[in-house]
Amino acid sequence: MGDPTAKGEDFEKKAEKKLSGWGFFGSKYEDASDLFEKAANSYKLAKSWDQAGAAYVKLANCHLKLNSKHEAATSYADAAHSYKKSNIRESISCLEQSVNLFLDMGRLNMCARYYKEIAELYEQEQNFEQAIVYYERAADLFQSEDVTTSANQCKQKVSQFAAQLEQYQKAIDIFEDIARQSLNNNLLKYGVKGHLLNAGICQLCKGDVVAINNALERYQELDPTFSGTREYKLLADLAAAIDEEDVAKFTDAVKEFDSMTPLVSVFSFIRT
Repeated sequence: MGDPTAKGEDFEKKAEKKLSGWGFFGSKYEDASDLFEKAANSYKLAKSWDQAGAAYVKLANCHLKLNSKHEAATSYADAAHSYKKSNIRESISCLEQSVNLFLDMGRLNMCARYYKEIAELYEQEQNFEQAIVYYERAADLFQSEDVTTSANQCKQKVSQFAAQLEQYQKAIDIFEDIARQSLNNNLLKYGVKGHLLNAGICQLCKGDVVAINNALERYQELDPTFSGTREYKLLADLAAAIDEEDVAKFTDAVKEFDSMTPLVSVFSFIRT
């Protein structure tokens, strides 16, 4: 089989030589693109991720010279997926370039997918401010393509990180918006009580008892079944505990709910 890194370097040198020579009607870019693709595949076999990423970028440039935008966008994405294993910053940069090309072609679903990937990379780096920016972009594009479930997943990420950054009103607005949209969707309406719980918990974090009680009334109007749920009871009990400044009552309410249903909500991220 031989050394795949050495093979990759050999393919890359041949490609560079093609580019530096003469060629007719783009033929040198076509020849070079074949060689850069072989180089990238060899580097991937060797797990030389930086070299693979760099080869895919060169491949993308060849496709751009040939005015093949779709192939160039795909190559930038391939570069990003190689860099993802070794260089997050370069991975994000390549995904951005891929998105820009797909935007030009009107491929909004692909753009949404790659914005979501960028957001996940920023999340991985714990750069929540930037993660919010790209999850919002992804959500907008998914929504424009009527991919509601994916849009809501991105919105929930935005609200989660907004809550962590103590941007409680932003988180509240998003959770309430998702709940309103989900009520009219048979596949999503089962999650309404969870979204309202998360919104209510963010209301609690603001510490305004009047606003909390007003929110509970509003949530009952939004979903008449909500007042009969354990989620509603938890929020009402927590609001009462805050109003009475009763720490033990607050703790008991959380423990009671958590003992029957794990409290997987925004509260899990902000209670510490």
